[in-house]
Amino acid sequence: MPESTPPNPADAGLEVRTQFVRNRNVVLARANFSDLYVDYYLHLSEQKLKPATEADALFKRALAAFVLHSASRPWNELTAWTINIQQPLVNLFLTGDNETGAVTGRVFEENVKELPANLFYADVVRGKEPKRRSAVEFTGSDPIAAVEKFYTQSEQRLTRFFQLGEEEFAMVTEHPDCDLAWLRGLTADEVRKLAETETLSLLERRVYRWHCGCNQQRMMEVLAPAMRQSPDELFGGDEKLEIRCPRCGARHAITREAMEAFVAAK
Repeated sequence: MPESTPPNPADAGLEVRTQFVRNRNVVLARANFSDLYVDYYLHLSEQKLKPATEADALFKRALAAFVLHSASRPWNELTAWTINIQQPLVNLFLTGDNETGAVTGRVFEENVKELPANLFYADVVRGKEPKRRSAVEFTGSDPIAAVEKFYTQSEQRLTRFFQLGEEEFAMVTEHPDCDLAWLRGLTADEVRKLAETETLSLLERRVYRWHCGCNQQRMMEVLAPAMRQSPDELFGGDEKLEIRCPRCGARHAITREAMEAFVAAK
């Protein structure tokens, strides 16, 4: 599969607006995710992926929270989330690059570890700094509740998410001198009307779209260690194998001849 072109922030995609709410000292990030969900389902169809209905619904909520979170973070940040839920037993994986606006992810329903508690992992790389990892436990199966717990425990600031419509979400985040009582009592109806009841200042417009960038060469890099160790075991007597991208689940067919040439060149 040829390498696809990275997204350009000027291209069409999901626009997320962040606004500062004066006098309340919070930042509002809000977007309608209809277009991004269409891209996600086109990807599932193309790759013949069919996550269970419940797992799919959880992934969509996680995707909304991930994009709103990303839109409020620095431009030079790469982020990946892994959300382990015990009931239903599923892992939700999301990753994104703020410089390109690329976001992707997938649902894992097989070989998911059974653990004593649900776990949320956030891995962040900013510029040339080393990777940072945060991990928090959470209760229930809602990934948005997991993200709110992450903000409270790891970011140490109150953040709340609101579903404003079938596919519209908002995130409201505490900043210094925030009116915490107001934020704790905020309702979805009040968030819908913030432009009418509060003074908002536009901070940024960012564009995100579904994009992984996986290709055959990257998949061969994943397979190379196993190829060096035991090529017969890797291919099992076949002349080609199929591998799914660990980030987005896309299928890639790799021939033994191509793998041998790749390893030899390295």
